[in-house]
Amino acid sequence: MAATLQGKRIAFLAADGVEEVEYTRPREAVENAGARVELVSLKPGSIQSFNHLDQSAQYPVDVTTKEADAGAYDALVLPGGVANPDFLRTDPDAVRFVRSFFDAGKPVGVICHGPWTLVEAGVVRGRRITSWPSLRTDLTNAGATWVDEQVVTDNGLVSSRKPGDLPAFCSKIVEEFAEGKH
Repeated sequence: MAATLQGKRIAFLAADGVEEVEYTRPREAVENAGARVELVSLKPGSIQSFNHLDQSAQYPVDVTTKEADAGAYDALVLPGGVANPDFLRTDPDAVRFVRSFFDAGKPVGVICHGPWTLVEAGVVRGRRITSWPSLRTDLTNAGATWVDEQVVTDNGLVSSRKPGDLPAFCSKIVEEFAEGKH
């Protein structure tokens, strides 16, 4: 039987510059499994997604990082894109929001450049993780063990490298989010 996320509330934390497929495909996967999703971002209105370096669609923000409470959610997803996590990691409210999921032992999914925000939140030390290859040094310097694998799970943290990994990433986050706390 497929994992179900019925009754679960999942936060997606993203800002302008998010890689569109790294937002839309995981969101579709958790919604198809029954979850309710909210887009959390730095400011009200909408965020601008990208398809690599080309602007793509805009997506409406449900709640800002200043107002968001990690306690209201069962899990968190951090999509990539180069600019998106760079904006997030400079926002103290976004960093606090991310750290709160780890403090509570809630599952988190992160892909591509998304781990930059995890580094800023100080939550990767001692963890096994993957990402876009250019983040390897940042993650290693922050105390993580970086590996080049399609999908890596470490005590509720699911990570993947790139859009090509999305099928495995989406399947694994649904499975981990169904299991709940770690």
